[in-house]
Amino acid sequence: MKIKCMLFALAMVFAGCSQETTTVGDAAEAAAAESSGSDVPRTPGGRPDLNGIWQVLMNANDNLEAAAPRAAYQLVPGDFVPVPAPEVVALGAVGAVPASFGVVEGGTIPYRPEALARRDENRENWLELDPEIKCFMPGVPRATYMPHPFQIFQSESAFFIAYSFAGSVRNVFLEDPGPPPLDSWMGQSYGYWEGDTFVVEVTGLDDRTWLDRAGNYHSYQLKVTERYDMIDDNVIMYSATMEDPEVYQEPWTIRMPLYRRLEEGYELPQFKCVEFVEELMYGQYRRGGEFERRLREEMQQEQQDQQ
Repeated sequence: MKIKCMLFALAMVFAGCSQETTTVGDAAEAAAAESSGSDVPRTPGGRPDLNGIWQVLMNANDNLEAAAPRAAYQLVPGDFVPVPAPEVVALGAVGAVPASFGVVEGGTIPYRPEALARRDENRENWLELDPEIKCFMPGVPRATYMPHPFQIFQSESAFFIAYSFAGSVRNVFLEDPGPPPLDSWMGQSYGYWEGDTFVVEVTGLDDRTWLDRAGNYHSYQLKVTERYDMIDDNVIMYSATMEDPEVYQEPWTIRMPLYRRLEEGYELPQFKCVEFVEELMYGQYRRGGEFERRLREEMQQEQQDQQ
């Protein structure tokens, strides 16, 4: 009888310990879940505070897909392997392309076959076709992961993004503005909150923008859905889903972290590069330049023909 009583008492003790352990474990999990959402800085209205200057720390702008290093962005056939084009060969290692880790979920962009051929053509003619070279505004999502910082200005009634490259800016509407009146380099952005995630739908993008230096592109039908998830004080997990039935077989998504610039007194630098490409785009029209020489030759030929 005494043995039975002792066994019963021990069973009650173990049961009590098990229940207490379970309760403590559940409480710890609940506290961790609560802290993960409450540790980020918040606005007076309770939303995650995305204000600040941010920048990527990867070379997604070189190629969104994983890729091996290359001797240059612009290659020409060589005796054994492709070699840098004459226009960039003097850049040496500075003009080489580092390996890309890849930020596309699933690994590859689901191009339609005919669109993939266009992507390859873009890549082969990068020096002539990439709009970044001419300092055109980069579009979305490319502006986010170029090797330049950008600044988010957020309040309860406004959301605005300023980019270092080319002085590009985006005003994110917080009320649905309807269809964009026309296509533009940075498109039309409409943002709203899904819990603690800020979602931005971007439409009306000019189809001349590229997605990276590897020739990845889109048509005028592109719709980009961005998501900004603040995971701690200094990191935003950024994703962008691309939908374009003319170019892609299905929607696809890129994902990468954005890091806060923490230098004391740091301000968004302005890289207004238009003046830096004037020689590239308009140098031929300088007095005494190639354009004037050719024009003079054409006029002389015309006079000879008339005689």
